[in-house]
Amino acid sequence: MLLILSGLPGTGKTTIARKVARQIAAVHVRIDSIEQALRNAGVRVEAEGYRVGYAVAEDNLRLGRLVIADSVNPWPLTREAWRSVARRAAVPHVDVEIVCSDPAVHRARVEGRIADIPGHVLPAWEDVVRRDYRPWEGERLEIDTAQVTLDEAVRRIRATMRL
Repeated sequence: MLLILSGLPGTGKTTIARKVARQIAAVHVRIDSIEQALRNAGVRVEAEGYRVGYAVAEDNLRLGRLVIADSVNPWPLTREAWRSVARRAAVPHVDVEIVCSDPAVHRARVEGRIADIPGHVLPAWEDVVRRDYRPWEGERLEIDTAQVTLDEAVRRIRATMRL
């Protein structure tokens, strides 16, 4: 199964992804890590990080692994690309949008974060609010991290995955 986590920076995607991955022994494909590795190698990153992520996810899905895709996933185009990975690997997928409905909480998270990837420059609050993040169309599980705890978010995801 492919679990596709999406949402703006600072909403809690990676924290949730890590906890779910530990609990179900899933492969965690984090686009921030891939993109930073590419930058460290001198690559100017645009869509390359996502393309690498799609390939790594598909390889692991074909091995029978559970995979968690962790990215902003801002456009219908990228959302469909992740779903295509699941279709090519002949596995089900679950779309989860992580949001933080309280702007003050979201801002505090963004401004209080410390990079956990060497060399990674985290976005400023202004970058987050100006981000080109398109509204969702279609079915997804929405988790509002301003309203639920980490454990509750994980429980809801696992219930949707039936794990």
